[in-house]
This record gives sequence, C-alpha cells and structure tokens, in this order.
Amino acid sequence: MRIPFGTISVTEKSKQLIIETLETNRLSSGKLVREFEKRFAELVGAKEAVAVSSGTDADMLAMAVLYDFGAERGDEIIVPALSFVATGNAVLAAGFTPVFVDVDRKTLNIDPAKIGNAITEKTRAIMPVHLMGKPADMDAINSIAKKYDLYVIEDAAEAHGALYRGKCAGTLGDIGAFSLYVAHIITTVEGGIITTDNEKFAEILRSLRSHGRACKCKSCVLNTSSAYCEKRFGNNGDGDIRFIFERIGFSSKMNEMEAAVGIGNLDIYHEILNKRRQNLYYLLEKIKQFGRHLVSIEKEPHEEIGPHALPIIVQEGSRVTRNHLVRHLEKSGIDTRDLFTSMPTQCRGFEFRGYRQGEFPNAEYLGKNGLHIGVHQDMGREECDYIIQVLNEFLEKSA
Repeated sequence: MRIPFGTISVTEKSKQLIIETLETNRLSSGKLVREFEKRFAELVGAKEAVAVSSGTDADMLAMAVLYDFGAERGDEIIVPALSFVATGNAVLAAGFTPVFVDVDRKTLNIDPAKIGNAITEKTRAIMPVHLMGKPADMDAINSIAKKYDLYVIEDAAEAHGALYRGKCAGTLGDIGAFSLYVAHIITTVEGGIITTDNEKFAEILRSLRSHGRACKCKSCVLNTSSAYCEKRFGNNGDGDIRFIFERIGFSSKMNEMEAAVGIGNLDIYHEILNKRRQNLYYLLEKIKQFGRHLVSIEKEPHEEIGPHALPIIVQEGSRVTRNHLVRHLEKSGIDTRDLFTSMPTQCRGFEFRGYRQGEFPNAEYLGKNGLHIGVHQDMGREECDYIIQVLNEFLEKSA
C-alpha cells in the first residue's frame, strides 16, 4: 500500500471555471478571487478576507499592516520556536525581528507562561501558530496581549477547520493568516488568505499585496471589466491612482485560476473536513496503545483540531529513534515529514540571531524526535489501519 502525505481535490466546477477564465484572457486577480475571498470570510466567520499568493505572504502582509499603526522596522514579533520555517522567514521579510519562545511539548504550540519574559518595549505583536491544526491557548495569549497592548496575529496555516471555544481559527486574534498550499484542506494549489474583522486592516492589506498602491477598493472595476473607474484620476491632480504608492508593499496577488481551484474546494469543504477529521481522530485514539514509545497531540473538550496531519513524537527513554521509524514507514509505503525544527537553534539561517542549543528544549526535542503523516481525504479506514499495523510491527521488532 502507498499512502502519500497529501492530496488535492480539483472539482469539475473548478476545471470549468479555469477553462472559462482562459477563454476570457483575464487571468490576474479579478472576480473569481473576489468570490473566493467573500466565501472564505463567510466560512470562518470573519468580516474580511484578502487573498494573496502564499501562506508565507499571508503572514508577512499581516505583520506589515502594523506599520500603519506605529510599528517601526526592526520592532519585535514573538513567535514559537517550533514551526515551519516560513513563520520565522515571514517576520524577517516583513522587516521585523523574530523573538522566539519555547513550546509546550504536549500541544506543540507556544507556551504562554514563557511569553512574558520575551516582551520588551519593542514588541509589537504575538504570532501564535496553531501547529498541526491544534489551536494554541488563545485565552492566555489574548490576555497577555491585552495587558501589554500588543496585536495578535494567528498563523493558521495548518488550522483549516480548527475551532477554539466555538470560534474558528483565524478569528481569535486581530488578524489570521492561512496557507492554501496543495496539501491543505482548502487549497488554491499555491496561495494564502488573511482574515480580519477590522475593515481598515483589510484595506491596507489590499494595498500591501499590490506594491502599496493607493488603489485598494474591495472590488476593482478595472480588474473585473474594462469599465471606467471614477476614482482613478480623482486624486487632486496627482495622476493615476494605480501609480500612487502609500506604503512599502509587495507583489502578492492571487490569480483567477488559483481562485477557481479554491472555489471548488469551498464547495466540498465540509466533505473534505469531515473525512480528514474522522481519519485524524481515529488515528489519535489508536496510537494511544503505543504510549510507552510514541505519542501524539490530544483533543481537548474546548476545541476541534484542524485535521492537517498526524504528528508522532518518540518518547524519551524509548529505544526507538525517529530516523529508524521514518525509514520503516517510508519502506512500508507511508510518506512522512519531519515535525519541523527549532528555528532559532536547529535552522542555520537563524544562527545570526545568536541563540544557543538548549535555550528551547521542547522545540529542540520535537525537532529531533517528531514526524507527521497524512490524514487526507483520499484515505479511509483501510489506510488508517495499515498505518497502525506498520507502527505495531515496527515497535514489536525495535522496542
């Protein structure tokens, strides 16, 4: 049996929309992107959604909004030490300084008890990551943010479908940033999307994704037809509004073909979500039998985990090693991914920040001893049982 890490669902509706789009020759951001944004916002319960070209760009632009509210280049953003490297990269790309905080080994998420010591007068925001779709402790994080007058920017890249006290990930802070990469529950192949209830934030985001232009309407006449735009030259003689740049921006727009794939995914969202959640929760229950050697995250009463993948962590004291387990899974046809790394101490790109091995023991442990495997919608009970069978066979031989 072969079980790939991820899959992609491209519906017949998406294929038809792509064909129609190609026939119009209007391929850049337009009416399909606007439709996708509207429907995504409605799905998660946010007032606004702004589509961009990647999840990394979603993080980056969400932070860049803060410059309009007093932040300065080099100010600090608090992030968990353990995450996909895009989280740290985005902080730097946005012009800020990442300040890393260790995670809770059981939840994989930033440890709120350690955030306070990382706050300085230059701190502008906390960026929790809902790693593997498990919601971070948002009550504690929001309380800290309120105490120190900080913004909260959720990295919800893997948290499609995650709920925290009945609210969707991406609506639990000031801004939420999702990835729409190919292996995610909602995908546009490549892409990202930012959610917020703050209309001013959304307006700035629309400017930021297009080089910082003053042209930032929610629905652009020029992008949806060849109609005349009343606002284009109505700016006190300063010229074409499309060439007036109010802030430092980026080139981060989503195109129409990507949006077409995303619209099809939204049509079958609940089908995908329910299938993946069934797979994840089944595997989380079954893996408990291996608790002496292997553990995973646990679902808590106040949450629903966004079923991105199944994390597996080798227990301390076990004779099993992550690398041996990975080789066994791969030889058995089960595709694996490492459970990321401690960005400040296990990623060479962040060595310049001056952190030392041992400063983030939980993130470092998970970086050396964690992996994750797929729970996607093309899997069923047979594939899940095969995963448990392969794990059992490995432990019987190795533990």
